[in-house]
Amino acid sequence: MPIKKVIFKILRYKPGHIDPARFQEFTLEVDPATSVLDALEFIRLKQDSTLMYRHSCHHSSCGTCACRINGIERLTCITKIQELADDTITLTPLEGFKPIGDLVVDMNRFYDDISEEWSYLKKAEKVKSIDLPAGIGHFSRFENCIECGACVSACPVRHKNAPFIGPAVLAALNCELKKAPQGAKDLMAIAGSKRGEHLCERALNCSRVCPTGVYPARHIADLRRLIEKKNLEKTANPK
Repeated sequence: MPIKKVIFKILRYKPGHIDPARFQEFTLEVDPATSVLDALEFIRLKQDSTLMYRHSCHHSSCGTCACRINGIERLTCITKIQELADDTITLTPLEGFKPIGDLVVDMNRFYDDISEEWSYLKKAEKVKSIDLPAGIGHFSRFENCIECGACVSACPVRHKNAPFIGPAVLAALNCELKKAPQGAKDLMAIAGSKRGEHLCERALNCSRVCPTGVYPARHIADLRRLIEKKNLEKTANPK
């Protein structure tokens, strides 16, 4: 592939140093198949060693490299330059989180409403041609959510209505409800609370930006139907 000249316009922020935040431009000549993360690595190694961003796995498993690329939440590790069809690529941190520096944000808020008791494991889908070892009833795998925060950043309600529990938590809650129906009462109380699913405006942004196909909006719709059914049952059988 031919080499392409690209301008990276990155929002820089360092408390007390680059404050308030401002954009800085970096010009690179890259292979269009290069990922945005590869470009960030080059900038940090060759042009500005103070550039801050997160990364780990380089293959969309850890979720740490999520940011906004040309205004859309994406993972830098799997976003190729050629996909963006633009000679200027603008990078900003996820929205709705406290900024730490440049593209790095404080993710603590993301975990505030995710219970440590909820399981991250689920029964694996059947894999053809694989025989289970003796004594093993089924394989387990992790949930699809990689906790990147993209859905929270893209959610318009989360930004204008801070109490909203958010799409990631509701998706995790619905998964837990299916795995642990014995806890339905407590889980449904969270989903139907003042901070719960009723605040969702069905923008669907969360599902559009999810890099691993969790489709949080679908989980929220499931919860909404369950709550509506429960309310109808209460109306029909008042006690």
